[in-house]
Amino acid sequence: MGTFGAMFSLSEWAAGDSLLVTSVDGVGTKLMVATMMDRHNTVGQDIVNHCVNDILVQGARPLLFMDYIAAGKLTPEFIEEVVEGLVAGCRATGCALIGGETAEMPGVYAEGQYDLVGFVAGAVEQSRMIRGDEIAPGDVLIGLASDGLHTNGYSLVRKLFFEVAGLPVDQFVPELGRTLGEELLRIHRGYAPAVLPLLDELDVHGMAHVTGGGTPDNLVRCLPEGCRAVVERGSWHVPAIFELIQDLGRVPDEDMYHTFNMGVGFILVVPESIAEETASRLSANGETAYRIGRIESGERGVVVV
Repeated sequence: MGTFGAMFSLSEWAAGDSLLVTSVDGVGTKLMVATMMDRHNTVGQDIVNHCVNDILVQGARPLLFMDYIAAGKLTPEFIEEVVEGLVAGCRATGCALIGGETAEMPGVYAEGQYDLVGFVAGAVEQSRMIRGDEIAPGDVLIGLASDGLHTNGYSLVRKLFFEVAGLPVDQFVPELGRTLGEELLRIHRGYAPAVLPLLDELDVHGMAHVTGGGTPDNLVRCLPEGCRAVVERGSWHVPAIFELIQDLGRVPDEDMYHTFNMGVGFILVVPESIAEETASRLSANGETAYRIGRIESGERGVVVV
């Protein structure tokens, strides 16, 4: 219980100690922003990257992906636009898009509404699986920058921007340097292309995908008993979108960190001796990497200081 991906042993059916690692998730109410923008070619990348990041946490390489698209009315043009994003996401992560299901359900979904769900299966040898049990006091937290909100917190965000502030989706926001809709549709970043090459060569002790629940509720999932993660505010860049949300909704700091990724979408826990090399190689692989904290002895949990 509590791991990001579910594991299933193949030992009874195949030689070796390989495990299937699976995850299923949805895009959530970010789809409503896509509908407001009438742009559906990015949400497919969102769900592929979200699912792949979840199994990456345990060191799994993605093998195959399937999708489920449901709406009140489906058109070929709409399906093609959504699948365009699924294909782009799968190509970027080296994952085969092997099929899916489309369901037309008038009366269940209102006009213009739809749902998108993804399922990924990957594999890792049991001896190479990253469990988090090697995490120890003195280890370092390496955070990778997010691209905005990713796919979490959109119910609150839509209420604040569209109902409370009354902003149109095409409103240009100087602090963001783009329209509100463009910011809210930024693609959930996929970390597998940068992280997977490191796992064969570096001693990564643990990883976390920062989604709903923010850093405190996701990082704790990889911590063993007796280890406390100390996350240092100010050690990374917090994008302007989070400051706008906090100001507009008067949201307390604690709630912000328990709801949003706050600019860090993925975390690696590594020994101090390889922290600098890990950050450097991740940067060379196209990520913005920050040293955001450390592991201390103490009650299992995460504190933001």
